[in-house]
Order: sequence, then C-alpha cells, then structure tokens
Amino acid sequence: MLPAFAAIRRNPLDYLHAIWRRYGDIAQFPIPRPPSYLLTDPVAVRRVLVDQARHYTKDTLQYRALALVTGQGLLASKDAREQRRILQPAFHPERLAPLVVHVDYAGMQLAAQWHRLESASVVDIESAMAKIALETVGHALFGQDLSHDAERLVSATLDGLSVVIARARVPIAPPSWVPTPRNRQLRHANAELDGAVDRLLHSRTSPAVTRQTTDVLDLLMQAKDDSGSNLTATQIRDEIVTMIVAGHETVASAMTWCLALLAEHPEIQQRVQMEADAVVTDQRLSITDLSRLPLARAVIDESLRLYPPAWLITRKAQIEDELAQARIPAGSLVIMSPYLVHRHPEYWTRPEQFNPDRFLDGSVDRSAYLPFGAGPRLCIGRDFAYAEAVALLARLTSQFSFAFPEGAGMPRFDPGVTMRPIDGLQLRIAPRG
Repeated sequence: MLPAFAAIRRNPLDYLHAIWRRYGDIAQFPIPRPPSYLLTDPVAVRRVLVDQARHYTKDTLQYRALALVTGQGLLASKDAREQRRILQPAFHPERLAPLVVHVDYAGMQLAAQWHRLESASVVDIESAMAKIALETVGHALFGQDLSHDAERLVSATLDGLSVVIARARVPIAPPSWVPTPRNRQLRHANAELDGAVDRLLHSRTSPAVTRQTTDVLDLLMQAKDDSGSNLTATQIRDEIVTMIVAGHETVASAMTWCLALLAEHPEIQQRVQMEADAVVTDQRLSITDLSRLPLARAVIDESLRLYPPAWLITRKAQIEDELAQARIPAGSLVIMSPYLVHRHPEYWTRPEQFNPDRFLDGSVDRSAYLPFGAGPRLCIGRDFAYAEAVALLARLTSQFSFAFPEGAGMPRFDPGVTMRPIDGLQLRIAPRG
C-alpha cells in the first residue's frame, strides 16, 4: 500500500496508466478503505456519469480538496441541480454571440502586442492564454474588465490549486486552520480571489450601468433558493470563484496544448492557417463565422482528447452496482480518467497520434469522448469554451506561425487540477506576411 501512495504522489497519471496497462478496464487499488476502483471502460464510465448519475456523488477527496478554493460552488458541490437551474440562463446559446465578440477583441489586442515584439520572438504561451481567458470570463460572465487584476488572479488561482493538488494526493493532511506553509499559501490565494469577488459585487452597488443582458452576477444576486430566500454571501462568493477559476483555467489549458501541438505538426498548422485566412479579416469575428472553421474546431477537439484539462473524475457509489462485470460495493470510490478513456485502443485508431481529421470524417465514437464530463454534471460552460477556443485559434493563426525554439519540443506536463506543461510553454512566434 505504501509504494502505491508514493507512486501516486510522484505522478498520479503515470500510476493510473500503469494500473490500466497491467490490469485492464477495471482494477481495484490496494487500499483497504474505501474500496477504490480505476474504471477505463467507456461503457461503464457512461453508466456512472450518465445512466446512474444520481447514485454516484461528488463526495470524494478530489472535490473536497477543490472546495478549499471554490467552496461549494457548481464544480465541487455534491448536488448542483439547484445551482445549475440558477446559472443556466447565463449560458444560453444566445449569449455565444457577444462572447465571440469579447474573445476576438481580446485576441486582436494580444496580436497587436505580439506584433510589437521583435520578429520571431519567444513568448510564454501558457501565461498569455491564461490572461486572455481570464479577461474573456470577466467580460462574458460578469460584465467587468478583469485585465487589471489578471496577474494577481492567475497567480492566486495557481497557488490555490497547487494546495488542492497536494491535498488530493495524500490521505491525511493538516486541517486548514493549522499555519503550515501550504495553508498560509491557501489563505493568501483565497484572500486575492475574495478581493476580486468584493470588487465585482461593489460594482453592482455603484450607480447603475445599463446592460443589455443579464449576466452571472445578476442571476446570483437575484436568485432565490428552494425556500424562497436570497443566496447567502458565501454562496454567491463560491459560485463567482468557481466561474473565475474553472472558466479561465480550462480554456487556457486547452489553448496552450492546442498551440503546442500545432507547433509540433507544422503541416496541420498550415491547413489551419489557410482556413483562417478565408474567414478572418480586420473586422471582428462573429458567431456565424465559427461554422466556417471546421478544421479549427477539429483541432480543438483533438487537443482536448490528448490533453483533457479535467483529466480526472471521481465519484462515490451510493449503492451497490456492477461495472465492467465487476461488483462495486456501496461506498466505493470510482476513479475515471478522460486522458485514459481517450486512448482506449478499442475506440480510437492510433490513439497517441495527433489527428484532427478523425473529428471531420465521422469516425469518432462520442461515447468515448468526455473532455467536459458527461450527463447531468456536464460542464455548464462547454459551448462557451468551444466558441472561445475556436475564435481565438482562428484569430491567432491568421496572423502568426508557431514553432518550438531550437532544441525544444512538446513539454512534459504536470497532472494537477488541470494538465499544465511543466515550466510553461515557450513558443517562437513569427508574424505571417
């Protein structure tokens, strides 16, 4: 058992991958309590997340650790049905049109900054994608410009999530009130996030600014719970922090790996650029333009397949069940990894290969594809993330080519809350003609 814990702490994804290769689509871990299983069979995974979702809860170490940062927001809540009901209007398809305008404006601003650099400069792509994703979240969900807080909020998010990772990798950790270095780091990170929430809320108590649409902040401040009462300050805080953290970290991770993969595969990058050249102009992109960018969407899909930001999903079984022909006792921990499911050889041809065309030729079995989860807990911002990523990819590839610096290649990654490249991602960018 102790060697297993040591391997999990070193690299949990490598450990899960090794267990899958050795024991197959369902394997029980050498951990006495609770009974814990790695589930990689796509049919059984969908049973947990979709068919029997009400019998599998988020009452797990992973989500309890995440709640140290997000509280009981939509992402970590054990039962999020009421929260989804409140927030769903902010993610209505009609909101995608202004989202594309916001993200394309941010992309144009970033492109202008890069054009001011020396030709073929090396830039930190991960940092740039984090900032632009945070700026888009601020405008699209809160009607606020978070760019002036970007450095602090990105830093606070990463600091807070690093504590979450450390907590999730050990069975026992000091209570959050004990003044350990990690707990002090967590308090500082949460203080920065709380400060951002306070500023957002203060903006709504200032003289009213007329808005055309209702955003997340409006919905939370106007919402009533099941008893008819207003949401508490803590409930509002938890949802806002969840949107800030999840809304920018996921898209930033996806875009970072997407550009890394295009740098590694220049022939596919050239095809993406040709497609973008036929759509992108000096004018803002619109929602209707996205349908003319099928290859860009396929590149995003394939990047999410190989490097799904949410690479780990856990559930606690409330009842006894049968998964992949194995009996699962009530109270069991079920561990699922989209990273592994996306590499299942029975569902994916040459699963380790970067091949966006698989999403264009109709060969993908979507039952084995879950970068945003599945079922009633499917990521509420999935369509927002796709629209944001496709628009940003088209804008940037229409103006720049991306390559690894001399001697560099695809970076190793750290499987934390999301899949982040170790030491960031440095790419050489060159303006196109």
